[in-house]
Amino acid sequence: MKILILGADGYIGYPLTLHLLKLGHEVSCIDDESRRLKVKEIGSESLTPITRSLQRYNHLIKYSNFAGWYYANLNTNTSIIREIIRYANPECIIHLAEQPSAPYSMMNSLNSISTQYENVIGTLNLLWMIRENCPDTHLIKIGTMGEYGTPNCDIPEGFIPSTCIDMLQEEGKSFTLSCPMKGLLFPRSPGSFYHLSKVHDTLNIKFACDTWGLRSTDIMQGVLFGVRVTGEETDRELTRFDYDEYFGTVINRFCVQALIDHPLTIYGRGCQQRGFLPLKDSIQCLTIAVENPPANGEYRTWNQFENVYSINLLANMICRCAADLGIHSSIRHIQNPRTELDEHYYNPTCKTLFDLGYKPTTDIKNEISNLLMDILPYKDKIIKDVIMPKTMWR
Repeated sequence: MKILILGADGYIGYPLTLHLLKLGHEVSCIDDESRRLKVKEIGSESLTPITRSLQRYNHLIKYSNFAGWYYANLNTNTSIIREIIRYANPECIIHLAEQPSAPYSMMNSLNSISTQYENVIGTLNLLWMIRENCPDTHLIKIGTMGEYGTPNCDIPEGFIPSTCIDMLQEEGKSFTLSCPMKGLLFPRSPGSFYHLSKVHDTLNIKFACDTWGLRSTDIMQGVLFGVRVTGEETDRELTRFDYDEYFGTVINRFCVQALIDHPLTIYGRGCQQRGFLPLKDSIQCLTIAVENPPANGEYRTWNQFENVYSINLLANMICRCAADLGIHSSIRHIQNPRTELDEHYYNPTCKTLFDLGYKPTTDIKNEISNLLMDILPYKDKIIKDVIMPKTMWR
């Protein structure tokens, strides 16, 4: 299959590129290195020693099915990307080229505006390019489980289940459903300007599918962690590992704190619950999406996570995994810089991917232990000043 990956230099993009090349797909890549620049801007860097884009290109050209690496931005280089799409003629476009951080979007007005512009307008540009150049292409876009928020009810996969409508009709509610059940999106409750940008993406993509007959899989992804997919990556194949306040997810941050004998800092009471999965499971799920495209005109949503865990549970698990490596660590609760419920009901559905063959590769405790061992050799590179939160969301 001909595949175009936008954001191929990123945390998911680079290992996904390698994985799809090894499966035999013809892969073209686009990136503008904005993730590297943003992390550098806040005074941090990847803990793992990632190679430069040119070195990555030189590594990828060893694959005969590698079709090119292009430096371009969805907002400022639209004519260039349009020509790349025409030339590559992809059957599938995987859209990873967005600003990925909620805290970064809440830092100041400039960052909130740039996040919305980069993500929403970038995706809108892409939708028009697909319509005009390759309308049969399958668009896979990475969303986030954070779009749903914590609504105090079961969370389906994107759409309100028909059983809920049947229940309301049985109760005699005065409304009629004039559209197919698949058209009624589950309400979103985003918690940051970043999550809001993802909600706008969802609405724009669904509108394009309904109106233009495009087809898309919108993946609501849980929180990722880990740096390896096969466990046999060479130095040239390592992906980035961020642990700072803005781009480091909670497991990354806790693992780094454990290594430097800093208390694992839990925001608030720590009863918050989220869906998590290791990087290699994300790659597995994205591959399933590539290999199972929707019909023309179909917009579908898949929730993607291995399981749901509380922050307290994760912190204690990381302390135990660190202890197995002879590393003493402790836990400290701090004021939550975010605006979120400390305790809430959380029961999202994750069914479609399992029905299509997704198999979690191992349990989360083993994955955390592997991650600690992966980053332990780089312990002396940790920049301590970037870990603790400075941006208050209130």
